[in-house]
Amino acid sequence: MEHVTRRETTPVRIGAVAIGGTHPIAVQSMTTTPTEDVAATMAQVLRLAAAGCEIVRVAVPHPKAVRALPALVAECPMPLVADIHFRADCALGAIEAGAAKIRINPGNMEPDAFLRVLDAAGARGIAVRIGVNSGSVPMDLIEAFGGPTPDALVEAAARYVAVAERRGFTSIVLSLKSSDTLCNLRAYRRAADRFPYPLHIGVTEAGDADYGRIKSAAGLGGLLLDGIGDTIRISLVGDPVKEIEAAYDLLKATGRRILTPEIVACPTCARRGIDVEAIVAEVKAALKDLRAPLRIAICGCVVNGPGEAREADLGIAGGGGEGVLFRRGKTLMKVPESKLVETLVAEARKLARE
Repeated sequence: MEHVTRRETTPVRIGAVAIGGTHPIAVQSMTTTPTEDVAATMAQVLRLAAAGCEIVRVAVPHPKAVRALPALVAECPMPLVADIHFRADCALGAIEAGAAKIRINPGNMEPDAFLRVLDAAGARGIAVRIGVNSGSVPMDLIEAFGGPTPDALVEAAARYVAVAERRGFTSIVLSLKSSDTLCNLRAYRRAADRFPYPLHIGVTEAGDADYGRIKSAAGLGGLLLDGIGDTIRISLVGDPVKEIEAAYDLLKATGRRILTPEIVACPTCARRGIDVEAIVAEVKAALKDLRAPLRIAICGCVVNGPGEAREADLGIAGGGGEGVLFRRGKTLMKVPESKLVETLVAEARKLARE
C-alpha cells in the first residue's frame, strides 16, 4: 500500500494532549449546550469522551459562561478549549479559569485586545488557536484579493501570526476554514507550505450529519492524503457525538489514523456468490469492540475478489456458497458460507493479539 509522509510541524501541547510533530491527529468536537448550564454541558462532554473525543471546545460568549468554566475544567476528562469571539475579557477570564487553549479570531478583536490575550496565554503557558474563516477576513484583504479567496485567508493568518511572533508567542495552532471545499483545500495547502505551526483542519458550515460528512470528506480528504492536518473537527448539525465517528472514519479511510478494523467490501454486483451485505453487517457488529488497525476485505466473487482479499490483513473471496480465507496474502482455508462470519471474526481477534 502507498504511504503518506506527514507534514512536519512544531508540536504544541493542549493540556495533556500534544498535537503536531509525530503525534497522532487529535479528534475534537464542540458542545452545543449553553456553557453556563454546567450539568448539561458536562453530560455532553462525557458522551463525547465515551465516543473517543480527545479535545472539547465550549462557547464562551459572555461572563456567565466564564463563571462556569472552573467547574467544567475540574471535571472535564480531556483538554477544554474556550471559544471566544469579540470579547477579550472573556478570553482573559477563560485563561484564569484554567482553559487548556483559547480559540480566537483576531479579525473580531481590536489589536490591543489580541495582544492582551496573547500575553495572558503566554504567562499561563497555554496555546492559542488563531482561527481565520471566510466570513471574517479583513476588508482590505477582501478588496486586494477579490473576495475571501485562499490567498486572502492565508494572508490574514500571516498577519496575525506575525503579530504573535513579534510578541514572542509561538504556542500557535492555525485554522483557515471555508464552506467552499476547494477554497478550504487550497488555503490549507498554502498554509502548510508557509507556516510551521500545527493545523486544525475542518470545513465550516458543512451541513447535516449525512451531507456534512460527504462535504467534509471532499474538503479534508485531500489534505489528509497530503499529510496535512494535526487535529480535526467534522462540523455537523445536531448532536456533536456524531462528529467523532465521522472524524475517525475519515482518518481511517485516508490511512492517517486507524484504531479499529477497516472493513471494505465489493459493491455486490450480480457476480457475487455469497451474501456480501449480510456478512459485512455481521462482521462489523461482531468486531465493534476490537481495537486493532486491521484491514478486512469481504469480496463476493472470483473475478477481482482473490486479488483484493490478498491485499488486506484478512480477506475472503466468495463463490458457490463458500469463501476462501486469506491472511496477508496467503490462502488459509475454504469455509462454507454459513461459517464465514465466525471464522473471519475468530481470525481477526487472533491476528489482533499477535
